[in-house]
Amino acid sequence: MNTTLPFKISVLIFLKNAEGKFLMIQRKKAPNKGCWSPVGGKLEMAVGESPFECAIREAREETGIELAQSDLHLFGMVSERSYEGSGHWLMFLFDARKPLEALPPEIDEGQFAFFTREEIDSIAIPPTDRVLVWPVFDKHAAAGTFLAYRAQCGSGEAVRVDEEAIG
Repeated sequence: MNTTLPFKISVLIFLKNAEGKFLMIQRKKAPNKGCWSPVGGKLEMAVGESPFECAIREAREETGIELAQSDLHLFGMVSERSYEGSGHWLMFLFDARKPLEALPPEIDEGQFAFFTREEIDSIAIPPTDRVLVWPVFDKHAAAGTFLAYRAQCGSGEAVRVDEEAIG
């Protein structure tokens, strides 16, 4: 039986405080309920929102920070096929260059905390983030480079296939 899954477009924004600790949200809703992840959300496709506009809006809505396009570095684009068997995702990954001044208050999406990069390796994060997102951040965000890749997530372990690297 061949089924068609919905395709969703989203952004993840890697925000840090002045000490370089990452802001993570412990999600209260699916996908990734109970797991810690960077701030982000879905593009408002009906109004033609761009990934940069979405990142700026989501950062403001979830944390209160006002970002400009120049505060963002797009370091990755990943196409996840069959994430959790429920849909396909095209995600744009942004590193925010403007630091957060304080921990945002809890919102209906979840609660926030700051973590060092090393601590992130030992907290509950989505398994695909551990394999597909954080290694790309480690290599491309700080270096100011970019990677476009795809991931097969349907069954078993997620597999990353690099499609284009710039820088």
